[in-house]
Amino acid sequence: VQLVERGGGLVQAGGSLRLSCAATGTIFAIDHMGWYRQAPGKQRELVAGIGRGGTTNYALSVKGRFTISRDNAKNTVYLQMNSLKPEDTAVYYCNADAETYYGGDFKDYWGQGTQVTVSS
Repeated sequence: VQLVERGGGLVQAGGSLRLSCAATGTIFAIDHMGWYRQAPGKQRELVAGIGRGGTTNYALSVKGRFTISRDNAKNTVYLQMNSLKPEDTAVYYCNADAETYYGGDFKDYWGQGTQVTVSS
């Protein structure tokens, strides 16, 4: 299973970006999907998560500004980021719990990361 992220870049404070992450390869099912981020010198943290049925959860720091969504038919998760702040600057990583065959174990997969930089 490979996760390919797109949509990072440089944006001014107050601007918006939309990240996408497509899971490809041999996939039978995907359960939870999420976005994490890691800023320089800091630990990786959960930004937002979404279950297969659409239940979402967000870090307090992004609630009301970011929206996570998914397209199960495309095995893709999105992160719409609005009202961006300089403190949102980080490498953003996609995560998915995927089953590669019926009855198999769900395993954790990660994307390569995409840089988001918010200038003040």
